[in-house]
Amino acid sequence: MERLLSQVLARVVRRGSVVVTFASGTRATFGDGTGEPLEVRFTSDAWQRQIALDPELKLGEAFMEGGLVIERGDIAQLLALLMAQVGLQVPSASAKFLMKLRFLFRRLAQFNPRDRSQKNVAHHYDLDGRLYSLFLDADRQYSCAYFETPDQSLDDAQLAKKRHIAAKLLFDKPDLTALDIGCGWGGMGLYLAGHTGAQVTGVTLSQEQLGVARCRAEERGLAERADFRLQDYRDVPGPFDRIVSVGMFEHVGVGHYDEYFGRVAELLKDDGVALIHSIGRSEGPGITNPWIAKYIFPGGYIPALSEVLPAIERAGLFVTDIEILRLHYAETLKAWRERFLAHREEVERLYDSRFVRMFEFYLASSEMAFRHQGMMIFQIQLAKREGVVPLTRNYIAEAETALRRIERENRPGLRLAGE
Repeated sequence: MERLLSQVLARVVRRGSVVVTFASGTRATFGDGTGEPLEVRFTSDAWQRQIALDPELKLGEAFMEGGLVIERGDIAQLLALLMAQVGLQVPSASAKFLMKLRFLFRRLAQFNPRDRSQKNVAHHYDLDGRLYSLFLDADRQYSCAYFETPDQSLDDAQLAKKRHIAAKLLFDKPDLTALDIGCGWGGMGLYLAGHTGAQVTGVTLSQEQLGVARCRAEERGLAERADFRLQDYRDVPGPFDRIVSVGMFEHVGVGHYDEYFGRVAELLKDDGVALIHSIGRSEGPGITNPWIAKYIFPGGYIPALSEVLPAIERAGLFVTDIEILRLHYAETLKAWRERFLAHREEVERLYDSRFVRMFEFYLASSEMAFRHQGMMIFQIQLAKREGVVPLTRNYIAEAETALRRIERENRPGLRLAGE
């Protein structure tokens, strides 16, 4: 199997430099020698065989289980090198076969009825809440930030994301009703309730997130304006003036797009506006990475716009704006990864060293997918009729300016200890 893996590595690594120590003790260098060399070691012939036959799944498993040890550099650098070989890689026959097989069965893997959706959400979002507090921003925004400047902090970029989305939703009158599909820990819904005067209903399938969101609403005195529920979006009664969904659409599954947008159309008032914020792929329909599907987001899928837009059209909705955010999520994931690794000992106390390696691989591989493999964010603004949204995009910047002023006015003042 050492020979087979050598052939795979020679085919994949055309640029850069990777020094590999095989389980037998043999060392070999792959690539053209450019850049800072990386050094890795395999601990058994079994892992070498598995990675050679199914690298999409087994590379991550080998790193998690200690079968692949990074001796110089780190896993993020190794994944960056591997994923950057765009246009140079020649997939093996086994890799091509597995890709076709996974594509053939992708709808089954993404079949998400209500009970399965809740189980899939719990797999990731009902982890110990202390974990997310170690690497997310203070508002626990677990989606792409919006970096207005290269040196903007993660917390400010996440605030800018909420402001940018709120501006597109056109809260031009008080007491508009808003539905937040997949509300997470409540940050987006609380922003809308606190800064636009909206009456917000937020729904999640995570018990952990629901508890945090409700506590935060009480603490901020917004419980009467922000109602968080453990509920599937398919069961929410409407209608609403505004609908927002941030980072939830990736969990819908390609076979449920008609159902999803049909429900958005049913829940949205005739003069309403909706905004869907989701990860997307730039290179057409594909499959969920098998390692991500198994360990991180079961049932999830990152769609191409060519898969999304036909479902929107069939639902009778108008696309009034599409914005593509390219490297914003790469920078978000980099910040998360750096924060996570700064707290790796605390994470290991919560779970174990295997979990730490799993989460590090998840954050690193996701970041590099945005940097090198065509992943992006799309924000699709929707309406049910023409004339609801202004004819030019000037209103977005104007609304953001107004929201910044409201943020300053709503910022709590400093208090002395004991007050």
